[in-house]
Parts: sequence; structure tokens; C-alpha cells
Amino acid sequence: MADVTPSSVVSPGSTFDLGAFVGDLNVEDDLGSDDVSLEGLQQELEECKNDEVVANILSKGTKLRDYTKGVENDLRKVELDSIQDYIKESDNLVSLHDQIRDCDSILSHMETLLSGFQAEIGSISSDIKILQEKSMDMGLRLKNRKVAESKLAKFVEDIIVPPRMVDILVDGEVNEEYLRTLETLSKKLKFVEVDPMVKASKALKDVQPELEKLRQKAVSKVFDFIVQKLYALRKPKTNIQILQQNVLLKYKYVITFLKEHGKEIYNEVRAAYIDTMNKVLSAHFRAYIQALEKLQLDIATAEDLIGVETRSSGLFTRAREPLKNRSAVFALGDRINIIKGIEEPALIPHIAEASSLKYPYEVLFRSLQKLLMDTATSEYNFCEDFFGEENVFYEIFSGPFGVIDEHVNTILPNCYDAIGLMLMILIIRQHQLIMSRRRIPCLDSYLDKVNISLWPRFKMVFDMHLSSLRNANVRTLWEDDVHPHYVMRRYAEFTASLIHLNTEYGDGQLELNLERLRMAVDDLIIKLAKNFPKPKLQTVFLINNYDMTIAVLKEAGPEGGKIQMHFEELLKSNTTLFVDSTSSNDKPITVAEVEPLVKDFASRWKAAIELMHKDVITSFSNFLCGMEILRAALTQLLLYYTRLSDCIKRIVGGSALNKDLVSISSIMYEIRKYSRTF
Repeated sequence: MADVTPSSVVSPGSTFDLGAFVGDLNVEDDLGSDDVSLEGLQQELEECKNDEVVANILSKGTKLRDYTKGVENDLRKVELDSIQDYIKESDNLVSLHDQIRDCDSILSHMETLLSGFQAEIGSISSDIKILQEKSMDMGLRLKNRKVAESKLAKFVEDIIVPPRMVDILVDGEVNEEYLRTLETLSKKLKFVEVDPMVKASKALKDVQPELEKLRQKAVSKVFDFIVQKLYALRKPKTNIQILQQNVLLKYKYVITFLKEHGKEIYNEVRAAYIDTMNKVLSAHFRAYIQALEKLQLDIATAEDLIGVETRSSGLFTRAREPLKNRSAVFALGDRINIIKGIEEPALIPHIAEASSLKYPYEVLFRSLQKLLMDTATSEYNFCEDFFGEENVFYEIFSGPFGVIDEHVNTILPNCYDAIGLMLMILIIRQHQLIMSRRRIPCLDSYLDKVNISLWPRFKMVFDMHLSSLRNANVRTLWEDDVHPHYVMRRYAEFTASLIHLNTEYGDGQLELNLERLRMAVDDLIIKLAKNFPKPKLQTVFLINNYDMTIAVLKEAGPEGGKIQMHFEELLKSNTTLFVDSTSSNDKPITVAEVEPLVKDFASRWKAAIELMHKDVITSFSNFLCGMEILRAALTQLLLYYTRLSDCIKRIVGGSALNKDLVSISSIMYEIRKYSRTF
């Protein structure tokens, strides 16, 4: 064994070189065996490098072989000590061994018991599973039996005919209970007719004959009942709508039953109702129209045209209506109120007749259409609710439509009231909107047809007015009077009325026709003006007529448009023509020529202004228009006199006339006096 040198001892706190100690190991005895392998030794040494025990041993410089012997001695000593301890505790160990053996025996017995329990539990689980399967099977059977019982019960209930039901249908009165029983019979009849399984059942053979007898009896009974109710509609003074709502609609299921189980009888009832209502309503409308005709006020005839003279000529001229009844031929006036009160109730003829009232035809027309509209709405709703089909309505109203068409077709060819025709067109338009708001389509085609028949008649009457202006006899129409002509007033009122009515309707064709009418009246008024001998009178005549026309158009509302603007331009141009009476003169002017003119003006200029004032007042029917013309004339006078004064200043020796010139301020003062009177 090699000696430990002092240099190999590692002092505390310093590191040691493991390789230095390993290099001194004598492993020759171990290398002699082929079984010993040193592979991995270096790795193990590296792992032990940091081991505290190994490091401690190596730090003391102890040989490994000596250290190993020491460890073996320690182990042997510990083993001997352990043996002594075991000997000392041998009795306890024997006791412990016995206890463990007893426990093992007990545990073995418990294992046997638990194994038995496990087997029994497995058997019980199997039994529970079997019971569960049986329970599910029984539940399914019970469910199937309940379903079968329910279907069988329903089948029995649906197919049998209770005695009480037979008694009610055969001997009972038609009331609410009868209707409920009738509904039950309908369900049974549908049940045996629809379900193929029922048709194949033996029970049906017994029940079907009885059901058929009940069906026939019920159909016969409700037919007699409903026909009696329908006959009540024919009684005079019967309130049809109350009877429909309070009586017939209560039994509308009767119609449903007949439609489903007695089609032929239903068709008879349907035909009877249509025939009854057709006759009743036709008679009502015919009587109403006859009563309205007694209230009609004739507004216009074929001779009441714009361009026709008012004077009667001829022995057989038709006697005219009083003027108060004929004022509406051309002017709209209060007739527009018929549109404002479009939804007011229809006239009651006997009340109006008792009051000796007469109405323009559009009032009667509105009442007739209003009655038709309300009656049709009520009947349409009833037919939809009672019969469930709208064709019944149209078959019923073929009669009333015919009666009204006959009346309208009689009136229109003799109607020459263009304003009334336009009002009727607007009435139809408003009624179409009302029916649209009610969502009742039954009068759509009828109202369209009436509207289509009114427009051609209106166009024809309008063309008659147009022709009367184009073909007017100027010689017979002319009057030696510069005030507005009655033909022009007719035109103004007629045009203003149509413009006002067309504002809401907005018909472009009517606007074109009004333009044609305006051109015709322009030509006529110019021809009438040319009959005056003096240009001044011609101008005054035109100014008065244009001014009156503008005033009438303005009174009708702000809708005058292009026509009003046209006449305003004509008024302006003729006013300028009336005021502007000067003429040009290019000859040189001398004092001798101007002096008489200046002195004459100075002597009577105030009287001349007063004379102009009186002339305007008497010449123009519209005071405001006359004052405007006077103001324009005085302004023009001031302008011309100012020019005269400037000319005198440029004449040689003109300063000699300054003493006779009227000052501009004096003339302006006089003009202001008349301005204040306006």
C-alpha cells in the first residue's frame, strides 16, 4: 500500500483532486478477473466527486480497502445488535404472528361471505332487469290499450246518433241549440264520408241510413226556416240592414250546412236571396230617383253659353229662370260646398220637398251615389259574411246598377251645366277614395264607368262654350259702354271656377282646353273694342275687362296661373298705352309757339287735373284700378312738364317765359292731394 504524503492531504476549505487519489488505488487484485469491467468507472467517479461522504473519506486520506473493512465490521456489529433485539422481542413477535394469522382467518371468512353476497346481488340485479322489462312491456300494452280505447270511444261518439239529437233535429225549433246540434250532425256526416276505415266498418251499415234521414230532415227544415226569413225582406218599410245583422247573421251556419250537405237546396236559397234583394233594392233606388227628380233645379240649357247674347229675340224664346237661380251657370260660388261635405248623409227627399227646396243636379247626384255607396258597402260585407262569396253581391246589384245607369243616361244628354259636370267628376273621384279607405272593391268598375261617361259630356259642353266665343256675333254683342262686358265676366267666372276645381284633380287636358278658351275670348274682346270710335275708349274698354277678369281670377284663389299672368300683362300694356299720349316732333321750337301753351297750362292746370280725376272715376268700374291709372297719368304729366321746362331753358329768349311757368313743387303738391284721397 502506498504511503500518504503530506502533499496529498487536503486542508479544510480547499478543493481536492479526485484523480490524485484514484491514481494511487491498487486494483491489480480486481483486474485479475475477467468478469470485472471498468467501463463507466470514470463516470461514476465524476458523480461521486461531489458526494459528501466520499469527499470526507478522501480528505482524511483513508485507504478504500481499510474503509471498507471498517464498514463491514460496523455492519456485523449492527447485525449482532439486531439479533439480540429480535431475541428480546421474540415473544411479542410470536404474539403478533398469531394475531396476524387470526386476522387472516377472519378476513378469509369475510371474503367468503362477501363472495356470497356478490352472487346474490347479481341474481337480484338479473331479477330486477327481468321485472323492468316486464314493466315496460306492460306499460306499452297499457298505452296501446288506452289509445285503442280513446279511438274506439271517439269512433263510437262520432258515429252513434243519440236520441236527444234526433229529437232536436226532427221536432225542435230552429234556435241556438238547434244550430249546435246541426253542427254536430255535420261533423258526423263528414266523419263517415272522409275516413276510409269508417266506411269499411260494420257499424256504419247500421248508422248510415239514420244519418241520411237526419240530413234530409235537417236540410228541409232549415230551408223552410231561412226562406221565411228572406220573405221578411220583401215587406214594405222593412229595415233591411237591421234584419240582416240582427236576424240572418245569427243563422249563417244554416247556409254553411246547406253548402256542405245540401248543395241543391243551398243554390235555391242563394237564388231566392239574390232575386229578393235585386227586386227590393232596384225598387228602392227607382223610388229614390223619382223623388230626387222633383227636387232638381235646372241651372243651364243649350242657350246658356259664354258667347250667347242675353237679350231675348224672337217670339218663341224660352222663358228664362229668375236670375237668382241662374247665377251658377258660370260662377262656382257656394256649389263648391258639395265637395267639402262629400261624406254628409244623403238627402231625404220628402223632407226637402216639404221645405220646397230645389238643388242643382250635382247635389242630387252626390246623394244618389252616397246612398249607393253605403248600401253597397253594407250588402257586400253581408254577402261575404253570410254566403262567403262576393259573386252574390254582383248578381244582386245588377238590378240597382241598371236603374241608376238608366237615370244617368237620361240626365247626361240634357245636361249643359259644365260646372255641375265637373263637380260630378270630382264627386266620383272622392267616392273612389272613400271606397278605397273602406277597402271595399265592389264599386270599382261601376265608378270607373260613370267617370268615363262624364268626361265626354263635359268636353262636349265645354266645346259648345268655346264655339260660342269663336262664332259670336260681334255686332249684336257690342254695347256702347266701356264697362266690363257680360261675356267677359261670364268667361272670367267660368274659367276661375274650372281652375279652382281642377286644382285638386290636376287634369292636364283641361288646362289645354282653358288655354283654347282664353285665346277665343282674347279675339272676341279685341273685336268688341274696335267698335268704339275713339282709341281712348277702346283702351278704356279693354282695361276695364282685363281688370275685372284678373279680380275674378284672384277671388277664386291663387290658382290663376298662366291665364292670370296673361291678363295682367295685357292690363299693364293697355294702361301704359292709355297714359302715354305724347307724340314726337323734330321741328325747331320758338318762343312764339311755346308761349300760348305755357300760359294756357298756367291758367287751367288745376282744373285739368280735377277733370282727369273725374274722367277716371267715371270711366273705370274698379275704383282701385282707376286710381292706379290716375296716379300713373299724373306722374306722366309731371314728367312731361319737367321736359317742357327743360326745353324752354334751351330756347333762345325762353327766359322771358319763366314768369308764366308753374313750379314743379306746386304740381307735386297738387298730385299729393289726390294721392292722400286714395
